[in-house]
This record gives sequence, structure tokens and C-alpha cells, in this order.
Amino acid sequence: MKQPIDTAAIHLENIFLAMANQFFCKTTAAKIVGGRERLVRLVESGAIRADKKSVKQNGRWYCNAADVLRHCRNMRK
Repeated sequence: MKQPIDTAAIHLENIFLAMANQFFCKTTAAKIVGGRERLVRLVESGAIRADKKSVKQNGRWYCNAADVLRHCRNMRK
């Protein structure tokens, strides 16, 4: 008997692969994951890869889009 194909999982993995080389700023990433504190906690734990290309205090964050989407909050009401 054939195993059923999980098309939803395949589509989700394709989205993650497509977003692997894309980035979100800190504000957008915080909205997706559920807040700035949660984003900082996820970055510090290594769950979300983030880069700050400037050494300035107010430099822009570049958060990996695939990692952010993996940790998005439940948006269903």
C-alpha cells in the first residue's frame, strides 16, 4: 500500500527553502514572532539567525526570514 503524500509539509518546506536567503528587519520579525522580547530571546538562543552589519548602536538587524517564519506566533483568532 502506498504512503500518502503530505503535500502541506512539502509546500511549507518549499516556502522555507525559498525564504532561506531573504531577510526581515527587526520590526517586521518582531511582529511575526510575537514581540520584540521574544525575538531577542530567540536570537540569543540561536533559534533565529540575525546579523547586524553595522557596529553602530542603532544599526539595522537582518533576521533570516526562514527562521523567523519557523517561529511565527499563532495568528488564528
